[in-house]
Amino acid sequence: MSSMTKPSTAAGVTDQAAAAPARARKSRVDPLYYFFLFPSLLIFTLAVTLPAVLGFVYSFTNSVGFGEFDFIGIRNFIAVFQDEGILSAYGFTLSFALVTVILVNAVAFFLALGLTSRVRFRAALRTVFVIPMVISGIVIAFVFQYLFSNSLPLAGQSLGIEPLATSMLANPDLAWLAIVFVTAWQSIPSAMLIYIAGLLTVPTEVYEASSIDGATPWHNLRHITLPLVAGYAVINTVLGFKNYLNAYDIIVGLTDGGPGVATRSVAMSIFRGFEGGDYAYQMANAVIFFLISIVIALIQLRFTRGKGGTAA
Repeated sequence: MSSMTKPSTAAGVTDQAAAAPARARKSRVDPLYYFFLFPSLLIFTLAVTLPAVLGFVYSFTNSVGFGEFDFIGIRNFIAVFQDEGILSAYGFTLSFALVTVILVNAVAFFLALGLTSRVRFRAALRTVFVIPMVISGIVIAFVFQYLFSNSLPLAGQSLGIEPLATSMLANPDLAWLAIVFVTAWQSIPSAMLIYIAGLLTVPTEVYEASSIDGATPWHNLRHITLPLVAGYAVINTVLGFKNYLNAYDIIVGLTDGGPGVATRSVAMSIFRGFEGGDYAYQMANAVIFFLISIVIALIQLRFTRGKGGTAA
């Protein structure tokens, strides 16, 4: 018994010893990976990480962007929370992002449903709907600025519609609706493509089985389509909210933050502050905005946890 065990044990030790160099060779990283990694990492550090760290440091100073400065503690942060203009910008930005996310996702989803159904000229329609996505935001804003300031008021006067007889962009109560509409017009194509990708992954056999059971189109939408594309809705919601919180170019082209400061976003407040010499103050504003964005992203991920498996 012992004579049979000893040779097998020795063979096992020999195999392990032979396998050790092979594992060591496999675990070594090819130097070529470092050759591609380090330049990208260096550029990212110099262009993103280092400015972010310096900006965080400057937020505790009275710097105007150049020259000497002194550390003043958290006075900039306290001033931000007492600034009605900044608080108004936060209110507008958050409400604008929320309304736009809901509108874009609803319209994009139903467009995706239509463009994945059996309709004629489906490929051509998809191409047409994608066009707004490839046009610069500032160009779109200037085009719609002309339409809202000239064409729409003329149509309103001709039809006797009093609210449209004057430019929406000059009305503090309606200007934000114009911004939501133009932003959605540009954003819907990208969200629609994501939903189309999700709808195409739903097996047709599922719909065939439900039709045999007598399910109506509404039941298919509610109990099959929506649950299976929930992961793609998560993607669109997270990406959309992140983009709309940083809204800048379309607002500049449409209203430039007006009338007054009614449509001034947080990003606009930060850039205008830089132009006016409030560098450290606006860096504190940017730090607060960054933290709020992180909190919103974590909340989104918390409430959508477990619903992204379809998109994985």
